[in-house]
Amino acid sequence: MKKSIVALAVTGTVVVGSIFGGIAEAASISSLKDQQNQIKQKESELSSTINDADQKINSLNEQQTNVKEELTRLDLSIDDTHNKIREKNAELEKTKAEITRLQEEIKVTKERIEKRNELLRDRARNYQETGGMVSYIDVLMGSKNFSDFIDRASAVATILQADQDILKQHEADKKTLEEDQAQLEVELANVQTMLADLEEMNKKLNAQRAEKDKLLASLEEQEEEIHEHKMELQEEAQILASQSAAIQKAIALEQDRQAAAAAAAKAASEAAAAAAAANNNNSAAGGGGGGGSTPTPPPSVPVSSGAFTMPANGTFTSGFAPRWGSFHYGIDIANRAANVPVMAAADGVVIRSYYSGSYGNVVFIAHSVNGQSYTTVSAHMETRFVSSGAVVKKGQQIGIMGNTGDSTGKHLHFELHRGQWNGSKSNAINPVGIVPMP
Repeated sequence: MKKSIVALAVTGTVVVGSIFGGIAEAASISSLKDQQNQIKQKESELSSTINDADQKINSLNEQQTNVKEELTRLDLSIDDTHNKIREKNAELEKTKAEITRLQEEIKVTKERIEKRNELLRDRARNYQETGGMVSYIDVLMGSKNFSDFIDRASAVATILQADQDILKQHEADKKTLEEDQAQLEVELANVQTMLADLEEMNKKLNAQRAEKDKLLASLEEQEEEIHEHKMELQEEAQILASQSAAIQKAIALEQDRQAAAAAAAKAASEAAAAAAAANNNNSAAGGGGGGGSTPTPPPSVPVSSGAFTMPANGTFTSGFAPRWGSFHYGIDIANRAANVPVMAAADGVVIRSYYSGSYGNVVFIAHSVNGQSYTTVSAHMETRFVSSGAVVKKGQQIGIMGNTGDSTGKHLHFELHRGQWNGSKSNAINPVGIVPMP
């Protein structure tokens, strides 16, 4: 009889304790509150870091605006330079056409000069052969009368004047030719110089624009990186907030557990006292029959003994070690079968159940084992069966193995953290040796 009463008391305590299982079985409410305060401190730090990221993003946006304004100015300058280059090219073509025209005139002038040179050479030979002016005197002296003399004198004067005109025109043509050639050379050189200057300016402007394009691309890349970092910080802040809520729930559950345990102990004590009194009163009347056996609970999914159980069946493919130039803060378990269940590794409270860009479908669970808090992360699942804030039991199915998020094949990525999860994963530990493995 005493054995039955003791068993009843123990059974009552175990049933009440199963409300929360092991999540806070040995952890005091004080330690849970300390963990919550640590999370709040980390949340404050993250909030400050996110504000810094916002300020950097604003600064980068201002720099991008300035660079874009400078690019607009450069585009206008380049456009103006191109217009001037087109104008100078047109002017150059015009000058070349003028040069071609003048070259034709120069050719004609040279021919004319050459003809005059030939005429003058003939005159010179005539002077040499006839004695120059003497021949003209003979012409005058050979006149028949005064009227004939006047006619002959007029003819000689005309010839002499023509010779002088030819010489003057010859000199004028030579001077014009030299001046035209010099002027054309100057104009051509000026146009070519201006065109070269414009081409050089265009080259510098395009180089400046290329530098601005490079700077703008760099600023945009920096902004994208900070945006991604900010998103990671915001995701971490949301996880921390969920961890804080989970701990708050754990505190409430622990308080309920402690109250229930105290009530159960008191009830067991009172029942034991009442049974003892009844036993004393009825001892003479003989013993009574047993009161019926305690109903057997329905069979559950087989789980490993101890605080933790294996999170999934499959092949161990990757461990807690460096991998691909970084560190792999967990283990990978792969299984090609369909609908492979993923289990809660221990009793706990779901911190957060959501879709992450990196983790894919992921469930964070807070656990308390022998006074030590842990956080497990089950990632890349095909689907999730539990929601944030849910209380789960060891071996309870929380999802199905999958290939979501930053994943290269169907598997379960499983992490174990001693304490809270954080973005740097500084609390991550090797699950092997603590959690049973396939």
